[in-house]
Amino acid sequence: MDDTEKMLKELTEVTGISGYEAEARNVIKRYLEPIGEISYDKLGSLVCTKAGDSAGPKVMLAAHMDECGFMVQQITKEGFIKFIPLGGWWDHVLLAQRVQIHTVKGDVKGVIGAKPPHVLTEEERKKMVEKKDMYIDIGATSQEEVEASGVRIGDPIVPLSEFSILPNGKSYLSKAADDRIGCAVIISTMQKLVNESHPNTVYGVATVQEEVGLRGGRTSVDVVKPDVAFVLESGLASDIPGMPEPIVKLSGGPVVGFAEPGMITNLKLRDLVIDVAKQRNIPVQISAVTDARIFTDADIIHLYKSGLPAIVIAPPCRHIHSHTSIFHRDDFDLTVDLLTAIIKELDSKTVAGFTDWQQG
Repeated sequence: MDDTEKMLKELTEVTGISGYEAEARNVIKRYLEPIGEISYDKLGSLVCTKAGDSAGPKVMLAAHMDECGFMVQQITKEGFIKFIPLGGWWDHVLLAQRVQIHTVKGDVKGVIGAKPPHVLTEEERKKMVEKKDMYIDIGATSQEEVEASGVRIGDPIVPLSEFSILPNGKSYLSKAADDRIGCAVIISTMQKLVNESHPNTVYGVATVQEEVGLRGGRTSVDVVKPDVAFVLESGLASDIPGMPEPIVKLSGGPVVGFAEPGMITNLKLRDLVIDVAKQRNIPVQISAVTDARIFTDADIIHLYKSGLPAIVIAPPCRHIHSHTSIFHRDDFDLTVDLLTAIIKELDSKTVAGFTDWQQG
């Protein structure tokens, strides 16, 4: 593994579901501490400030550090654990998946189960098993045995999935690519900027609780008070069976968001991103989505105060919001190259021009 792969492995394997991000935050802090000053908002989002050649403008790079997970809701008298989701889980992807519960006595491993197919009626077999009918089995035979292991109501439950390099050597399999891949893009970009000049101050922000309501995006933007924002996300790859056509594909370059349900991208910022990509011969893929279930921190960040220009740039990923996602090294590297090049273009005149409506 090279240094980037080691970082991606560490970032995706560390735990940090919504509201329980401490372990992920500590790893991100360790990577960013040598680069700039570290501060926090009061929800726990981390901000790394790196000054460039001039005091302004303020450029915010945001990615959420939280991953989808669960919380212990109930322990039955028979020794099974009922849970609630933290983040958007599709019920189909849950059964038979391994998880680990973080307890005061250490991690406890288990598996998500439900009534076995052997005893289902024909009508039940046709239906999707819902989360409310699932449980986590840690091999216990009573409530007392579960409690003796350290499990308590309110404990976080995290998908158990290791980082792997797939046969082509460039595709990676991991949990939490949404959105540790965005956190890794910020880290790599700010590492590159250490030895390069840029006419602005860059704020690398790892936000909390995005998966449960864009909460860290709302609070961290008030700490940074940016002039322009880039949200680094995991793009939704559509190059899989059953999709109409592969609009967004792995190894096709970073996804640039033109629109999503909560935001229409600032047109001048959008054009600058596309122009820089062309100048650098960086392939990009365009995303314009209307699905009301797709939201990012950009939706709340761009509404800060009287509004500010913001855009989403994202390496594409397959199978997000599941125990394992797949993403590609080329997309990651190209995203870092594109973001670094854009930041070096963001002087005061350019950023002011994004919202100079008198010039059309």
